[in-house]
Amino acid sequence: MDIFAALIAPGSRAAPGYGRLTPRDRVVDVACVVIAFLLGLAAIGDVNPPPRIGPLPHWLDLSLCIAGALSLLLRRRWPVGLALVMILLSTLVPSLGGAGGLALVNVAVHRRPAVSLSLGALAMASCMLQFWLYPVANTPNGYWIAVTFTALACLVLVAWGIVVRTRRQLMASLTERAVRAETEQQLRVEQGQRRERERIAREMHDALGHRLSLLSMHAGALEFRPDMPTAELSRAAGVIRSSARDCVDDLREIVGVLRSQHTADGPRRGIAELDELVDESRAAGMRIELEVSVELAAVPDSIGRHAYRIVQEGLTNARKHAPHQTVRVVLSGSPGAGLSVELSNPLEHGVAGPGSRVGLIGLAERASLAGGRFEHGSTADGEFRLAAWLPWVAYDDGRD
Repeated sequence: MDIFAALIAPGSRAAPGYGRLTPRDRVVDVACVVIAFLLGLAAIGDVNPPPRIGPLPHWLDLSLCIAGALSLLLRRRWPVGLALVMILLSTLVPSLGGAGGLALVNVAVHRRPAVSLSLGALAMASCMLQFWLYPVANTPNGYWIAVTFTALACLVLVAWGIVVRTRRQLMASLTERAVRAETEQQLRVEQGQRRERERIAREMHDALGHRLSLLSMHAGALEFRPDMPTAELSRAAGVIRSSARDCVDDLREIVGVLRSQHTADGPRRGIAELDELVDESRAAGMRIELEVSVELAAVPDSIGRHAYRIVQEGLTNARKHAPHQTVRVVLSGSPGAGLSVELSNPLEHGVAGPGSRVGLIGLAERASLAGGRFEHGSTADGEFRLAAWLPWVAYDDGRD
């Protein structure tokens, strides 16, 4: 069944030269035709002792030899069928033996070992019949010597083809693995770049949202109170100018991160700059009660940046949704116990203001990635509470 299925199947599309021939394929074709023709010429001539069947005319034997050699040009299209025909015809026409051997090698290269071994066994049986029809010598052992030599030659040809096939499969597998590894590496790089862009986008939202809300508030005050005193007008313009400058600085730093070939952490603002953040918000007209029971300079940068963004986003939300309420900011914690950040303010008109909640979602994700917790919502006392806990690892300094 294997031989029959392979016989009717077309040539493998993975075989070299299938479809469009390359220069290497053309060289191999010419070499196969020439070798088959030379081997066939060696078998043409007066046969001594005479064959058991009538000898073929020289012109017919030569014509069949040429046709058999040229038929090897079809070995890519019908490898098994060509080999089967050459093996069977070589039983009656010894000059086709060379073409049959090369066709057998071609089958071993492009078909499964079961198919090539089956055809090899058929070639051995064919040579036994051929040497009976065309005796090679009058000695008693001449027949068995010729059969043994030809059978070994068939085995060598099949083994050679199987080795070539195995090597090609191995090279194809290694090439596929290399391509797949390169593709996976490219995907990992793209995923890393995407995660980095998403992280920088969150940093942009946190860094610029606070500044832009200050600009919006003071610009609105100038719009609705054009007759405000000169001192207040000058102070509001100064806050707008300072906030705009800080926005430009943050944007410049973010663009520098995007242009850099190395990984960066975006705008680096830590909890140590908390007083500056609170002063900016107070200058914008917010009422803030700050309670800090932890040494801010001792907070690691890994969690200090997250704590800063949480306070910044909390003040921005309070300024948007409860601009006339007092915001209470509490920071506490210690190494080993973690850092707690809590912001609370009375609700404006008793209800939470509308919003996209994108900032709060970003803070929850930030706290989760840092290994902490984040919660927010209205309390029973009519306040909006935002609380986060971040892990603060305690390191042993070696002291008793």
